[in-house]
Amino acid sequence: MGTFLGHLVPGLALALLGFWHAINTIRANYQNGTTKFRSKFWYPFNSPLPRLQYLDLILVLSFSIFCIIIQFLEFPSLHFSFKLHNIEHATMFLNLTVFTVFALFAELSNLSEILHGILSILATSIFGQELFLLHYHSTDHVGLEGHYHWLLQIVVFISLMSALVVTCFPCCFPAALVLSISVIFQGCWFMNMGFNLWYPQFVPLGCVMQSSEGHENLVHGAVMCQTDEADLRARAMANLQFSWVLAAILIIVACISLVFARNRANRTLLSKYEQLQSRDRDIPVTINCLK
Repeated sequence: MGTFLGHLVPGLALALLGFWHAINTIRANYQNGTTKFRSKFWYPFNSPLPRLQYLDLILVLSFSIFCIIIQFLEFPSLHFSFKLHNIEHATMFLNLTVFTVFALFAELSNLSEILHGILSILATSIFGQELFLLHYHSTDHVGLEGHYHWLLQIVVFISLMSALVVTCFPCCFPAALVLSISVIFQGCWFMNMGFNLWYPQFVPLGCVMQSSEGHENLVHGAVMCQTDEADLRARAMANLQFSWVLAAILIIVACISLVFARNRANRTLLSKYEQLQSRDRDIPVTINCLK
């Protein structure tokens, strides 16, 4: 993952996956009602073709396998390198692969309801594994890069906690929505890290990018700030970016919720109006019968 594309591609995929889950979670809550809501760790894709309903799982599985392979592939020489940090990065996608394979098998075997608890545990283990490997990474992320990774661990921890709550209380809509938001946040933060740590034009003022050799030798992070003042300013900017990204995600999710809530309210009003119309039509009939 120690490249710009290594952060951008997984980040974009996670953000899109998170938005897909957030939209479907909100839709399920307002369409089925809060009393009938039940969270899911994947959502079928509505399509005339039956097989495409598993598109969510198929894309996640394909992406996971692709990311595992790409972690061992060195560019531009295009040869496989099984270094320790590459294995750690690939392992982050291992539990995701296990979950999607098991979920696909459960769906194709019509056992998803029976195995719902197991699927929930497997989904939760994805974030537990990710947090464990981020925290005990063999590469010591120091300096500004270490600060970005520390902020990332906060987001992953929130994902883990919300996934645990959803596993124990599958009808809890707030926890399911927080889980989706945290996945979006992970993706956006991955992309933000890619730009600020691995794209020269976005490196903070007073800081410089380190060579890949220096990064692998664990001497410095991907970016080294030349003065303490520049380092403090860069960390402060990272904190502000963290807040801004979260605010942007919450605004988008709130707008999506507003759209579905308004549609729900309109349907409720229409239903009440139709009931009143039906009662008005029935009243004369009742009076005539009494006469």
